[in-house]
Amino acid sequence: MIVLGLCGSLRPGSFNLRLLEAAGAALAPEHRLVVFDGLADVSPYVEGATTPPAVARLLEAIAAADAVLVATPEYNASVPGQLKNALDWASRPFPANALRAKPVAVVGASTGLFGAVWAQAELRKVLAAIGADVLDADLPVGRAHDAFGAGGVLLDAGLAACLEALLADLVARARPTKTSAA
Repeated sequence: MIVLGLCGSLRPGSFNLRLLEAAGAALAPEHRLVVFDGLADVSPYVEGATTPPAVARLLEAIAAADAVLVATPEYNASVPGQLKNALDWASRPFPANALRAKPVAVVGASTGLFGAVWAQAELRKVLAAIGADVLDADLPVGRAHDAFGAGGVLLDAGLAACLEALLADLVARARPTKTSAA
């Protein structure tokens, strides 16, 4: 089973990328996390525009995945613009879009105490409006600069257990796509 990881931070070595790496390590061996690396290349959404190649690549990655895990920081109490832009592209054509009925979970890490909880809530709202099958759970990783150990593992056993439980719920909701079953 393939879980597509979308990182809302474009910063190399970001805490949210580390959180996706921790998620990949926490998945059962028969599942695989594939992090989409082209979010920075997705151009601004324009209604009616021809789909740019970077957007087509994003849509293909979503379609090939059995589930999606989004890790996001919080910018000005909301979702980073580049991530929201990518979701706007992924929401078209509505209602038959790539995220329609796709199981999606949202997690977040930040250097503040609250672990991007507002961004996670906003993102779940956007994903529900798109038609995704959004897990009603979050994983706030606050003080992210102290949260990860060697190899990107979460140092707090409680957070690690919550991540494993969230991933188990996400995978349980997913139905293998033809490409991941092959």
